[in-house]
Amino acid sequence: MSTPYPFTAVVGQTDLRLALLLNAVSPAVGGVLVRGEKGTAKSTAVRALSALLPQVDVVPGCRFSCAPGAPDPACPDGPHEPGAGAARPARMVELPVGASEDRLVGALDIERALSEGVKAFEPGLLADAHRGILYVDEVNLLHDHLIDLLLDAAAMGASYVEREGVSVRHAARFLLVGTMNPEEGELRPQLLDRFGLTVEVAASREPAQRVEVVRRRLAYEDDPAAFAIRWADEEHEVRARVVAARALLPQVSLGDTALLQIAAACAGFEVDGMRADIVMARTATALAAWAGRTSVRKEDVRQAALLALPHRRRRNPFDAPGLDEEMLDRILDGFPDEEPEPEPDPEPQGPDDGGDGGGDGGGPDGDGGGVPPQHDGPPAQEADSPEAAPDAPDTTREDAPQPSAQGSGAAEQAPVAAAEPFRTKVLSVPGLGEGAAGRRSRARTAHGRTTGSQRPRGHLTKLHLAATVHAAAPHQKARGRAGRGLVIRKDDLRQATREGREGNLVLFVVDASGSMAARQRMGAVKGAVMSLLLDAYQRRDKVGLITFRGSGAELALPPTSSVDAAAARLERLPTGGRTPLAAGLLKAHEVLRVERLRDPSRRPLLVVVTDGRATSAGVPGGRPGDTPRELSGRSARLLASEGIASVVVDCESGPVRLGLAGVLAADLGAPAVTLDGLRADSLAGLVKNVRTAVTHTASLDSVSRRAA
Repeated sequence: MSTPYPFTAVVGQTDLRLALLLNAVSPAVGGVLVRGEKGTAKSTAVRALSALLPQVDVVPGCRFSCAPGAPDPACPDGPHEPGAGAARPARMVELPVGASEDRLVGALDIERALSEGVKAFEPGLLADAHRGILYVDEVNLLHDHLIDLLLDAAAMGASYVEREGVSVRHAARFLLVGTMNPEEGELRPQLLDRFGLTVEVAASREPAQRVEVVRRRLAYEDDPAAFAIRWADEEHEVRARVVAARALLPQVSLGDTALLQIAAACAGFEVDGMRADIVMARTATALAAWAGRTSVRKEDVRQAALLALPHRRRRNPFDAPGLDEEMLDRILDGFPDEEPEPEPDPEPQGPDDGGDGGGDGGGPDGDGGGVPPQHDGPPAQEADSPEAAPDAPDTTREDAPQPSAQGSGAAEQAPVAAAEPFRTKVLSVPGLGEGAAGRRSRARTAHGRTTGSQRPRGHLTKLHLAATVHAAAPHQKARGRAGRGLVIRKDDLRQATREGREGNLVLFVVDASGSMAARQRMGAVKGAVMSLLLDAYQRRDKVGLITFRGSGAELALPPTSSVDAAAARLERLPTGGRTPLAAGLLKAHEVLRVERLRDPSRRPLLVVVTDGRATSAGVPGGRPGDTPRELSGRSARLLASEGIASVVVDCESGPVRLGLAGVLAADLGAPAVTLDGLRADSLAGLVKNVRTAVTHTASLDSVSRRAA
């Protein structure tokens, strides 16, 4: 729709709106990361923010939005002569998940650079977002190298493009806002730290609040222009307050007591580095300016901590983000309050008397900042889009009850806690893939070491200079070369081929039967799987979880990038009943078949965690007289015949061992490793064994086909 949803019409979501407004007041805060389930006004609020930002003056015709009073001396469109500028609204630029590096930072015309010797640069999204907002929806799904480029530009305030000796630099200062659904996977901790503030949002479970969400959304969709006019006064008031707070910001004083409170809070919560202290100081200052004050109070520091620290406390993906508010209060109470200053005349503060800075504010008493007033009903959460109905049932929460396919006859035991995770060595898929960028297996990627060249299949992104010159050299005489430069044509250009690492689909098949039910043993098994999940998180894999016990197998977690969701399902995993090993393997075969259709470039790695026993078939259609062991062996050989890389984690313990996990590993064409051998210091040679075993299985399969 051409008319954006008004920011002041977003119902509820106080913290989200406050965090966005604080960044509008002081872009130096460093942006906002909005985490939450789908349909919770994340995108709606962000897109509405741009209408509240003051207009910017730009040099007419400058593609990089230089300010007339202080143009960038290194602007590619410069130098600019001093003069009057043209005012335009602040831009909000969206970065799509599938964007290329060239689309983000800009692209050089390599053909013109070689043939004409000119720097023909086409600006990217970073240039478009300069002095505005750069919005990244589903930021956790962006490739790592794009996130690195994005956050480096946000930190330095400039974008650098280097291509084959041609260098371009331009200013890139923008308000960075990212949204994400944690169910789709987490950002790395070092990337989380680069966002100034974070906000957790969730849909209301109160019917009256949800009714108000639907009422406003339907009114907007029926007539967007009329709906926007209805909220025009509130929009104007908040816009004026942002302008007033920006003007007041340089006058805000950050006293020694406030600095000590900030330092004590960061030290007390053991956050890494000093970025948290700096962000908290800037946020507390912006809160004071937003409230119309020239000094920072304790409530400003408290609110700044609630916005700036939760995402910096995570040590691994299994830690829930959040902050202990009682602990925060104890830390801050150890410092005396500074003398409160007289409240200023509300006139210069904009719309305070309109009610938008009242009890909806960020501080405990409403003094730490405010948000626009809410009319026409109780506060609630707004839907992100017309497609995301706010009253849709929540079927993806980690604490939702999971259906059981194990059969009611299983002697179920209560879940046991996982042992302490440990560091594992990498398990990789053999061969050379072409999957999504990651850190596990070798693959052809857009980034990595150069291994060769080829003709470009589309837009040239990585020029192989030597191969291009080699292709053009034999034709120089025929092309009438007269000067020193080469005569380059489009057919001469060669694309560099690179080798890096890809992320894989790591599918865990975990035995939860009675033979695994010894509490100490199952705790060790869960600890091992947790360790592998942590490794999968660090290597940017997708993960899935299949469990088998009783009368069948269950897909406990469909393949996802959210390893913390897998960890939560594993923690609640009950045990008991017989061991349908064949059912677990066949379920894995079915899941991998479907995933191969969905994402054919992502190669799988199957990790079977079992002691190798098979005491129940758990699958229909077997031949008469088939034993559970024969069924499991045939299922394993089916997986091996398709070349699926596998590892068997042998959970058998005790002085007498049957070695059944080793037999299963032989059927899978996979190595078997004990729980103790899974540790990093005991895993030497396992990757080699995976590669050798799969290659050997593929060779045997080829021989069998030729014989047939």
